[in-house]
Amino acid sequence: MKWERWRPFYLRIVREMGYSIEEDRKSAELLRALLIESDEYILREELEAVIERKAYVFGAGPSLEKALKEFDFSDGTLISADGATSALLDAGLFPDVIVTDLDGRIPDIKIANDRGSFLVVHAHGDNMDKLTAYLPLFSRILGTCQTEPLDIVYNFGGFTDGDRAVFLAEELGAREIILVGFDFGDVVGKWSKPYLRNHSPVWESKRKKFEFARMLLEWLEKNGKAKIKYLTPNP
Repeated sequence: MKWERWRPFYLRIVREMGYSIEEDRKSAELLRALLIESDEYILREELEAVIERKAYVFGAGPSLEKALKEFDFSDGTLISADGATSALLDAGLFPDVIVTDLDGRIPDIKIANDRGSFLVVHAHGDNMDKLTAYLPLFSRILGTCQTEPLDIVYNFGGFTDGDRAVFLAEELGAREIILVGFDFGDVVGKWSKPYLRNHSPVWESKRKKFEFARMLLEWLEKNGKAKIKYLTPNP
C-alpha cells in the first residue's frame, strides 16, 4: 500500500472519526525520535524474513478463545493484534509478531517481547503519552504510522490493530492470511481492552472502527495479492 493509495482512506477516517492530522503527524515524529534514541528499531526487511507465506492474524473478538482451543496454528506465522496477545499467552502460545498501539495489556506484551516476539508499534494522535511511557520497555520494534511514512516509520495501510496487522502481513509477503477472532458484531471481546473483564456490548466509536476495519479488509481481499480467509469456531 503506497501512501498515495492509502491517503483517500485516511482522509475519510480522519473526517468521520474526528481525528487530527497534525496530531497524527506529531505522533509519527515522536515515534521516530524515540526509536532512534532507544536504538531498538528494526527495518521492514528484518520483519519480512519472519513472515511466512501462511500467516494467522488474531483479533480480540469474542470468538477468539474458542478458536484457540479448537484449531492448530503451528503451520504459519502468528501475528496478534494488541489485546489478542494476552489470549494467546493464556492459551500457551507466543506470537511471532505483535501489532499494537500500546492500548493492550502492557505486561503481557512485555512478556511476549522478552520471549522473542517482534513489535509493530503504531503512532497516532491519541497515544503519544503511551509511546513515551512504554516504548523504552521494548526491543525489536518496527514503527508504523497512519500519515505520510518517515524513513524508519512505515505505513502499510490499515486502521485498527486487527486490519492493520492483515495489511502488514500482506505487504511483507504472506499469501494466505487466516483471520481469527475477527467478529465485527455487537459484542466487544474481553481481550480488546485491559479494563474489560467480560465481553461487552459494542460502543459507538468501536462500532465505527469495526465498520472501517471490515471495509478495508474487503478492499484488501479484492485488491491484494494474499488469499484472505476467516476462521470461525463451531457455535
